[in-house]
Amino acid sequence: MENLPQVLAQHKLTQEDYNKILNILGREPNLIELGIFSAMWSEHCSYKSSKIYLSGFPIRAPWVIQGPGENAGIIDIGGGYGAVFKMESHNHPSFIEPYAGAATGVGGIMRDIFTMGARVVASLNSIRFGDITKRDSIGAKHRYLLRGVVAGIGGYGNCMGVPTIGGEMSFEPSYEGNILVNAFSLGIVKNDEIFYGKAEGAGNPVFYVGSKTGRDGLGGAVMSSDSFNEDSKALRPTVQVGDPFTEKLLLEACLELFKQNLIVGIQDMGAAGLTSSSFEMAGRSGSGMILHLDKVPMRESGMTPYELMLSESQERMLLCAKKGCEEKIIEIFNKWELDCAIIGEVTNSSKMELFWHNEKCAEIPIAPLSDRAPILNRPVSENPHYLDSIISLDKQNLESQDVQEVFEFLLKSPEICDKSWVYTQYDSSVQTNTIIPSGMGGASVIRVKENGKGLGMSVACSSRLCYLDPREGAKQAVAKVGRDIALRGGRALAITDCLNFGSPENPEVMWQFKESCEGIKEACKALNTPVVSGNVSLYNQTNGKDIYPTPSIAGVGVIDAINNVLQSSFQEEGLEVYRLAPKDIKLQFGASLVAKYFGNSFKSEVAKINLQDELFLWSVLNAANERGLIKSAVDIYQGGLGLALAKACIRGNVGVQSIENLTFSELFGEASTQVLIAIESQKICAFRDLLENSNLALTKVAILGGETLHIGKISMPLQYARNIFYQQFQKIVEAL
Repeated sequence: MENLPQVLAQHKLTQEDYNKILNILGREPNLIELGIFSAMWSEHCSYKSSKIYLSGFPIRAPWVIQGPGENAGIIDIGGGYGAVFKMESHNHPSFIEPYAGAATGVGGIMRDIFTMGARVVASLNSIRFGDITKRDSIGAKHRYLLRGVVAGIGGYGNCMGVPTIGGEMSFEPSYEGNILVNAFSLGIVKNDEIFYGKAEGAGNPVFYVGSKTGRDGLGGAVMSSDSFNEDSKALRPTVQVGDPFTEKLLLEACLELFKQNLIVGIQDMGAAGLTSSSFEMAGRSGSGMILHLDKVPMRESGMTPYELMLSESQERMLLCAKKGCEEKIIEIFNKWELDCAIIGEVTNSSKMELFWHNEKCAEIPIAPLSDRAPILNRPVSENPHYLDSIISLDKQNLESQDVQEVFEFLLKSPEICDKSWVYTQYDSSVQTNTIIPSGMGGASVIRVKENGKGLGMSVACSSRLCYLDPREGAKQAVAKVGRDIALRGGRALAITDCLNFGSPENPEVMWQFKESCEGIKEACKALNTPVVSGNVSLYNQTNGKDIYPTPSIAGVGVIDAINNVLQSSFQEEGLEVYRLAPKDIKLQFGASLVAKYFGNSFKSEVAKINLQDELFLWSVLNAANERGLIKSAVDIYQGGLGLALAKACIRGNVGVQSIENLTFSELFGEASTQVLIAIESQKICAFRDLLENSNLALTKVAILGGETLHIGKISMPLQYARNIFYQQFQKIVEAL
């Protein structure tokens, strides 16, 4: 091959990789084969830098039907039904083209769900940007990116008829060069009607269905496996273009297909397109496959086998059909006006054989491509220097700030104020199953009509905490989503993750990744919430600057009593407000919101989580809700007790009077495993009985009522606070 070093560099392959390819093939590869190896061995597809740390995740439980390794994970939710869910990243494309990148991220994760035989019923998202409050070019850019991403998420989800019911967002300078767009979807499936991504049975036909293939998204998997620099605008052609109307037709066609028992397996053409889908389907079954690439439906003239194998055009599926069912399958997809073509068949050769107008143009053994993919044991800095370079927080100066000014500022901050500007662009009520949508705080909830139960779901990650202590931050993210579900009266059963990090070539980033994985393992084991699916996104780095480690966690849990979902707003005058927390809780300013805005640094001691206390807290909340002991409850999270209490009162439109002057630390200090409950005074004793022989305690904080928020030394008219809370975000985003 001419100019081999240049060709390898363009394909992000090393000379060592090339030597492996020579060994696998027993000859020199052609360009098509080299492109296939490049895509399948990319960071995005092979997890070559992360794989050694992902082993050991808890993945089994009696309720887990399908763990990692398929298109999505599945848990049993009772009555013969399962919840299918997964979260994935579309970070790099969304930074280049925010609308198209976010939209196709939503489309891709939905296909992962309905490929399993499920109807998609809910979506969440976790999105992160730079500082949108800045009045400079960076602030303007990230307001533009936010507007584009939100429009892309809303546009695709709304057209698909899938409610977007929750999510989270944060704003940190570390995301100025790499925004994060993590999309989560969940579907419902009958447990005896699940489909998997496999291709087996020699002679069974292989179908291509969906949209025609174009050149959009060409090389996307490889692009997402590299850092950005000043020339990254040239990557615009690698961003896919989505069509939600076609995807809606594809979903309905697939669901009709599933009912007729016509196929062996099905796989979404996601990252690396036809390459990944074909190799993964055959690889799962130890089969071989023949593909006639000239039979692939194309929407552009002059396309080559190389382009057809690596295009990431959207809304496409690969099917392994049962022999003899061809006409019925074609009839279904013609009915839905979708392209449908037989492009190959399953073989026993254990090889992928590609043909172009009846001439073989590539041949690769399938198992070695996967089994011998590079597994990198990259250098890890066990004593990361970046932590030493951060100045420490001056706590004395922080605590000398005026609490009234601090409170009002934090209430206006984009982390705290209501995001209705965002979530009103999402249709949350379509399908008529949404019980708790966005904007209510905590977990979102849907009704499962098929079994009469509810599902709670939440997504979270404190990236500042993960920056200071990635293991602790990851543990607390797992705990946070489970706590949110418990605060609705449910029990978290499993999680999916989306592990967003900087360049794996930085030993300090690999330390962050290793520590975060260990934190997830520890928390999931202690809290009995196995990992059933996930995604890794590395190379979130621009010009040498890495993002904060952001292991986003989404949790799903069952709510048995759907008519008894616990609310998070405080509404009734006269109710008493108590803090429920460990007796030995230590509030800290490390990674806190108040330190971010009012400290010289947010580097300080962080509050550690006790996972046994956390698990007991969940059981207490469930028992209290079942017995009707509490009216509502809310998590104490960013901003501390003061902001948690204020938001609950603002959402419920009721004033509050704290019973004592709370200190600065008590108002704004942060720690995990603490909630506020609103309760009638006569039920306090019964609630305390639930805490017997535990490390949890109740502390009276306030009484609800009036038209003013009196929280310690803070005093603010309720209506004024509501105006700030509900109007500020729109003012920030629409600023010129």
